[in-house]
Amino acid sequence: MIKAVDLRKGKTIIHDGVPSVVHEVKHVAKGNKRSYMQAKIKNLKSGTMAEVRFRVDDTVEVPYIESKEYEFLYRDGVDFIVMDSETFDQLPISAELVADNASWLKPNEKVKCQLYEGQMISFELPNTVVLEVTDTPPAIKGATVTNQVKDAVVETGAKVKVPPFIANGESIVIDTRSGEYVERAK
Repeated sequence: MIKAVDLRKGKTIIHDGVPSVVHEVKHVAKGNKRSYMQAKIKNLKSGTMAEVRFRVDDTVEVPYIESKEYEFLYRDGVDFIVMDSETFDQLPISAELVADNASWLKPNEKVKCQLYEGQMISFELPNTVVLEVTDTPPAIKGATVTNQVKDAVVETGAKVKVPPFIANGESIVIDTRSGEYVERAK
């Protein structure tokens, strides 16, 4: 249990008996009225967002969340199959939980998942991944504009903007949070 005034972005709490993640939180104090905490939370079971107001002295339950590393194996229809790195158990993860991360997911990629009461509630890729460019137009000779970019398709099928010197077959580093090219892979 923590006081509502100690809520921070990214904190997992129990709200109305359901695990939820705090997306935004701010302390509001209006003149001579009592101050409160205004929070935007995401229900981890249904995925819905809600605006919630807590008094600063309210107590909020903080659940035990187990964080484990898994290895992505393959996609089976709508599910993504991951393997526990310690026990080698294979678990299906729903496409809703993986969401936009599917664009950067390739076999044998290490991912972090959080479990609450044995149920997977979050799926997180590393901040950067290395992917091979499978299709991009050739570089144009004499094109020396500094901010010039071209489209490229990587091995997972995702499209990325890359500098003109990147060719087919090269490996590049991509930031999974923004989906942007970072650098050539070393």
